[in-house]
Amino acid sequence: MHTQRFTWQDGERTIRFGRGTAAEAVEVLGGPGYALLTTPRARGAAPRVVEAASTVVDVAPGRVDELAGELLGSIAEDRIVALGGGRVVDVAKALASASLGAARAMAIPTTLSGAEMTRVHRRAAGAPEEAGNVRPAVVVCDPALSASQPEPELAASALNALGHAAEGPCTPRANPVSTLAALEAARLIVGAFGARNGPDRDALALAALLAGYTIDSTIYGLHHVLSQTLVRFAGVGHGPANAIMLPHTLGALAWRFPAWIERLGETLGGDPAELAGRLCARTGATRLGELGVDAAVLDACADAAAERPELDLTPPRADRAELRALYGDAL
Repeated sequence: MHTQRFTWQDGERTIRFGRGTAAEAVEVLGGPGYALLTTPRARGAAPRVVEAASTVVDVAPGRVDELAGELLGSIAEDRIVALGGGRVVDVAKALASASLGAARAMAIPTTLSGAEMTRVHRRAAGAPEEAGNVRPAVVVCDPALSASQPEPELAASALNALGHAAEGPCTPRANPVSTLAALEAARLIVGAFGARNGPDRDALALAALLAGYTIDSTIYGLHHVLSQTLVRFAGVGHGPANAIMLPHTLGALAWRFPAWIERLGETLGGDPAELAGRLCARTGATRLGELGVDAAVLDACADAAAERPELDLTPPRADRAELRALYGDAL
């Protein structure tokens, strides 16, 4: 099912969504002459976007703050376009932030990370102290790109988006608009994997956009702290970390926010943690141990996660013992 194309003017940013929008991306981005951050996989998905760039940089695997720090001072263009997944988009945001307004970030996502919709990112190493967080000024979301991953990776990325939708309404910044977006995103994600002819990729692309909108409005807490810490300290991929942790963190959110999790379950037609577990099985790994994580690493992750201030956003704040227990449940 192809979802409706639309242009969404949301404050200072323009969001273009729909099949075929990648072909219009250069014009939507303001024409040729931008710096492009990308990856070898993403290059082939949008060759016209690559050709229109005046500078092209392949972003290597690694930590966003370090990757962005290595690029500081090397990009002269006033538009920094990310064609790739969450890591690439976050590097573009970090560089735009470090420019103190001299450059704008823009994004063409190739995964369901939702990073293109948020102002959440790490600061580039060596960036000015006054550098704040920014979100892309232009987003071009074509399901042919954003939902283009092979099915196991797509399922993991979708569970990251489901984590955004599930956790956003739990924070003190929750509001009716972001909660409605979260419910629709969650409904689309679960329904997309019930399609007979494979996942409904257009529905997943729209869901990720809405879930990203949610988390941009509300920020995050327990689930994302646990998942992000696994990425940073245990070397687990962003999608798999979210996918494996979500069935467990939903239980931790359920006793904190029972009314919300009940409402989410009514929308999904079943227990959210159980449904997340079924989707996780599609990724090819349901336990951290299957990814080579051992207990010693989880001890260090629990220590690091316990220091994160975002835990205050899903009260009562999880202590180190609860964090380690959740990691242990997922091992």
